[in-house]
Amino acid sequence: MTKTIAIVIAIFFAIFNLHAIKVSDRQVKQALERLDKELARRGTYISARQSRIDSLNNDRLGANTPGRLLKTTMELANEYTSFNNDSAIFYYDQGYRKAVELNLDSLANVFRLKRATYMPLAAFIDESIREYGRIDTLSMDDDLKELYYDSGRQLYSYISSFYASYPEFYELWHRKSMVSQKSLLNHLDHTSSKFKLNKGEYHFAHQEYSKAKAILVDLLSRLPEDDNLYARASHILADIAKARGEHNEYVYYLTLSAISDIKGATLEVMSLQELGELLFGLDDVDRAHRYLSTALASAVACHASMRMIQSSSALPVIEEAHSVEVSKWRKRIYLVLGGLALVILLLGCVLLFLRREMHKMSVLQGKLKSANDVKEVYISQFLNLSSIYMDKLNQFSETVNRKITANKVDDLYKITKSGKFVEEQSKQFYEVFDNAFLHIYPTFVESINNLLRPEARIELKEGELLNTDLRILAFMRLGIKESTRIAQVLNYSVHTIYTYRNKLRNSAYDRDNFESEVMKISSIS
Repeated sequence: MTKTIAIVIAIFFAIFNLHAIKVSDRQVKQALERLDKELARRGTYISARQSRIDSLNNDRLGANTPGRLLKTTMELANEYTSFNNDSAIFYYDQGYRKAVELNLDSLANVFRLKRATYMPLAAFIDESIREYGRIDTLSMDDDLKELYYDSGRQLYSYISSFYASYPEFYELWHRKSMVSQKSLLNHLDHTSSKFKLNKGEYHFAHQEYSKAKAILVDLLSRLPEDDNLYARASHILADIAKARGEHNEYVYYLTLSAISDIKGATLEVMSLQELGELLFGLDDVDRAHRYLSTALASAVACHASMRMIQSSSALPVIEEAHSVEVSKWRKRIYLVLGGLALVILLLGCVLLFLRREMHKMSVLQGKLKSANDVKEVYISQFLNLSSIYMDKLNQFSETVNRKITANKVDDLYKITKSGKFVEEQSKQFYEVFDNAFLHIYPTFVESINNLLRPEARIELKEGELLNTDLRILAFMRLGIKESTRIAQVLNYSVHTIYTYRNKLRNSAYDRDNFESEVMKISSIS
């Protein structure tokens, strides 16, 4: 009596602790990190299972008795389950045919039940239902009924998951699965792990979450991680957490289930697929993409059509999100590389600029000295021209006074009317101006000819420094652009100046921009 009370109290506290203990964010993070590490070792686990399959296949090929052949065929088919569905169905079928041939009805039914169990994964739903329904249970041994009800539970569970998006059909097949499971519980050893798993799942199906969790958490502590029962128990615990709205527990137990599948080299997986979809909703796009991609690759390798459909339906969204994420990272990398390249380029440009500036400073010093020399010449010429005009003006004033005093107005009129005086002064002005201007713009004539078409280029006569065309352009270069002012300085009519300018524009390569190009001619080369 005392022992019974102690057991009841222990169970009570176990259930109490299940509610009290919560999975922390840190535990979830650590579990996901462990899953990532196991995913990296996935190839090793698969290779080990493939080696076992190869060994069994060699044993089967070397079997020298019917009994040995059937035994190795069963072992090989069992090893292929959840790894390569087509091969599992094929070898169960081979075993069934051989058992029928040898009139081993009980063994034939074992092969037949196992074949029917995994046919829904290959989308042979109707065939599997018919196959399962043909099996005679009236004459069936009690030892075989455990497998019969377990096969029904599994077969109907696969079919119900296929109709997950159609509640009416899902409930129909789910109820059939639960009926088979209830019958299965009556044929299992109550101390076995398989009984505890099915008992926990049965409680979960009837929303008895606390009972289910107490049984399954205890079961997890007794099973190795690579056991398929461990993966199933963890997944049911995840479903319990989901039903209760316990987010951390949901992610945590799904992760444990996925780890178990990987370590057991199970390719017919649900947990990794479900976890990928869950993490996508939590914006963990990178993990979601890896998990969904692995789940789909596993389904393809396992030839589990049902799992392929379930995984592939979510993958396009994940792929798109992952592409966006990759694109963002690629852009960031390009920006960083571009920034570094730009910095290096800028440094190179700065160094080159400094070197060129130092050279330009040196050249500029020489040009400034030359410019100062030109300025001195220009000022000297300007003062000289002013002095000459002042002297000529004084001479002209004396001449006018003498003529007026001597009453020789007619002579004065002749002097002014002939224009000879103005012509002489203009000639002298041109000589002084031409010299001064060409000191400042020594390549002016050559630069002007480069702007004109070959047939219109200006050829100076012997002894000429500039002609009328060039002088008009020279005044423009000095900033005197109005035809009226140029006409006054050169003693021409405005119409004549306009005619010259129009002729020069029409002779240029670029008529519209000719005068602006003249203004760009450099004073110091």
